[in-house]
Amino acid sequence: MSKVSLYSSKGVKGQSVSLPKKFSEKENLILLAQAIRVYESEKHPGLSRTKTRAEVAISKAKIWRQKGTGRARHGARSAPIFVGGGTAHGPKGIKRGLTLPKKMRKKALNIALSQKATVGKLVVVSGLSSLKKTKEAANLLNKIARSQKYKEGVKFTFGLKDGDNQARLALRNLKNVYVVRFSDLNAHSVYFGGIIVIDKEVLNK
Repeated sequence: MSKVSLYSSKGVKGQSVSLPKKFSEKENLILLAQAIRVYESEKHPGLSRTKTRAEVAISKAKIWRQKGTGRARHGARSAPIFVGGGTAHGPKGIKRGLTLPKKMRKKALNIALSQKATVGKLVVVSGLSSLKKTKEAANLLNKIARSQKYKEGVKFTFGLKDGDNQARLALRNLKNVYVVRFSDLNAHSVYFGGIIVIDKEVLNK
């Protein structure tokens, strides 16, 4: 069972806290990469599209006669070889439909959280809901960064309990801080989220 640092909302470091069993998931980089790939695919709009030679607004007439001109044989200027012509083998504007079963998504999230805990990039804060001002939130981050010896400008991702709107408002305007409900975390947001800060109240849920 993994243990991580515990802080109060004032930035005071307490005793280490034991994480639930799901934070000790066995490493599976293939599944983690698959989950990240599916997330990025779903996020991509898939709207890129080019016109074929049949769709461009240009004359479809043969540009010169077949023989006797001394030039190469050509058809219409809509051919991809000409400037202004259609595009050959371009994107079709089709949305890619990659999916991942719910159990695999959940396991990938646990793998990502376990990795963060292993390398010391996951901390727990008690009483996050007591944060009322952005200044208080900034002081908390500064104290955690100094205590954990994180680099300046490191990114933080906060996993808050459901309905904790007060802490969200206090944190949302800070630079390099991403705020999300813990229940909405996914493998992508954890893996690329920098330092993961979790509300202590969500650990027992």
